[in-house]
Amino acid sequence: MSSDGHEQNGNERVPSRQRRRFPGISSRAYEHPADRSALVALRKLSGFDTVFKALSGLLPERSLRLLFLSDSVRVSDQQFSHLNDMLRDACYILDLEKVPPMYVTQDPQPNAMCIGLDEPIIVVSTGLVELLDEEEMRAVVGHEVGHALSGHAVYRTILLFLTNLALRIAWIPMGNLAIMAIVTALREWFRKSELSADRAGLLVGQDLQASMRGLMKIAGGNHLHEMNVDAFLQQAEEYEAGGDLRDSVLKILNVLPRSHPFTAVRAAELKKWAESRDHQRIMDGHYPRRSEDKDTSVSDSFRESAQSYASDVKTSKDPLMKLVTDLAGGAGHLGGRVRRGFDGFTSQPPPKAPPQDEE
Repeated sequence: MSSDGHEQNGNERVPSRQRRRFPGISSRAYEHPADRSALVALRKLSGFDTVFKALSGLLPERSLRLLFLSDSVRVSDQQFSHLNDMLRDACYILDLEKVPPMYVTQDPQPNAMCIGLDEPIIVVSTGLVELLDEEEMRAVVGHEVGHALSGHAVYRTILLFLTNLALRIAWIPMGNLAIMAIVTALREWFRKSELSADRAGLLVGQDLQASMRGLMKIAGGNHLHEMNVDAFLQQAEEYEAGGDLRDSVLKILNVLPRSHPFTAVRAAELKKWAESRDHQRIMDGHYPRRSEDKDTSVSDSFRESAQSYASDVKTSKDPLMKLVTDLAGGAGHLGGRVRRGFDGFTSQPPPKAPPQDEE
């Protein structure tokens, strides 16, 4: 039985509860605007497939597949069968025709990834499997299937390869700088792609509290009795709004080397999307179809991305973003605000100019 109670290939098992399925859903339905615009542009780029097929000869993809096959446990009906059920169920809900192979690898760090150029493979660590309960793990499996549906595995593989390459040629100053510039750009995209995949995980699990708990456990370990979702989300709000301009700069520097957004920020972003009209429309069955992807406008995608960034800046409580908003609005006395910002940014109004004699 499938998630909506229908037979599929005669080998689906009855899940713990029924969930909605999204036939023919396009990854555009759940992709973050910044992630989506980048992917649409790449997919439309002439010769893109040829370039990456040529690169595949340089990338250790075959080696990775052999490594996981020989030194990890492949998920199947015989091994980690509960994960296999979740994987098939996630693919059925998101209508991914070919179920990607999944491996469990021995690693105490909770982690999961979706990599591969020709075909995606999903890898989860034992630390993650042991940390999460069934519904939390279902969201993670949906997260990785969302990566596969979006085609993120290709770029993730490129990012891993270039990161390793940068480490090997670190002794070549200019060569390392060139590689790191590309890696930095890819990391910025990948952080947005993680927000997209979190949304896919919610569409699969259809349990926001489970998604929140999973993110909280990744941040604080298996101590749910010591944690609170509302307090965890409050951390994200404090992180965004707290401090002064110096803290804003430090936030940027802290996130640059990361491939994932900070966990509390991910939780807040997912909750905001779960409460949005876009999410409700998907749950009601109104979403873009894969059959329409070829007609997607690059300019429309970039416009949506720009609007999203503009909205984020406008509504942000971060001191630097407030300053950017003021600059865009032509606010006066900005020099004084910048100086005060680095001594403790305040929202006090600027001093009034002294009255001038009328002519």
